[in-house]
Amino acid sequence: MTGYRPRWRSLLFVPVVSERFVAKAHERDADAIILDLEDAVAPSEKERARTLVSEAAKTVGQAGADVLVRVNRPWRLAVDDLEAAIGPDVRGVVLPKVDSAEHVLALAEIAASVEEERGLPAGHTVFFPRIEGPKGLLDAAGICAAHPRVVAVGLGSSDYTFATGMEAGGAGNAIASFLVVNAAQAAGIVPIGLTGAIVGFGDLDAFRRSAEESRALGLRGAPCVHPSQVPILNEVFSPSEEELERARRVVEEYERALAAGQGAITVGGEFVDVPFYEQAKRLLAS
Repeated sequence: MTGYRPRWRSLLFVPVVSERFVAKAHERDADAIILDLEDAVAPSEKERARTLVSEAAKTVGQAGADVLVRVNRPWRLAVDDLEAAIGPDVRGVVLPKVDSAEHVLALAEIAASVEEERGLPAGHTVFFPRIEGPKGLLDAAGICAAHPRVVAVGLGSSDYTFATGMEAGGAGNAIASFLVVNAAQAAGIVPIGLTGAIVGFGDLDAFRRSAEESRALGLRGAPCVHPSQVPILNEVFSPSEEELERARRVVEEYERALAAGQGAITVGGEFVDVPFYEQAKRLLAS
């Protein structure tokens, strides 16, 4: 249906009700902008917030960032949010507090109906579910493989640790993130998130360390709440020049070796066979 594989190193949350933040979001160099209808919008403002999505999407996406909309979890709100969010300028929706594959399938059915009604291609609206509680983590594999609209998945670290009573940013976060990464890779989608909270923009060094730990665990980008976090995420979740140069060397030398009938070689004093060659090609294609 979609075949889309996002490269979202940085996803900046922007409250759709904040005219000032919406106006500047396209200047922040984030790969994606998440217009928030959920936590950043008071209950009394939900209805008005929906009316702002269409114009806000055009504004925040004018520099080329993918535009996503985070909808609410309660069904009555979620249905109205999808009606407001789905349109030509919105690439996808962020689904919070997803507990099951059935949850994703129900929302996918609604999305398909709205797309058809509005003349959009089937699958235009991709899904980025967030696992934020123990029940969702138990069905991580099912959620990741629930529907072709699902192109990325992430653990909502703060919500998850609150729900489980774990220490924020502790070993429990890392273990839960590992399980989400594994489920994502098995389903062929992109794992996105941090092993710690995304709200720590007061200590950017600590935020960088968290991003580096997350990349090492297999995560490929992360949401953030402040513009100062965007360049850190873009840097950490991008391959360095040294990594790219080594990958190019591995690919070149291994392809020469294959042509000569060799299946394993050393490059720079390190063993290289097919898995290392394939990894180098993936890095160069990212």
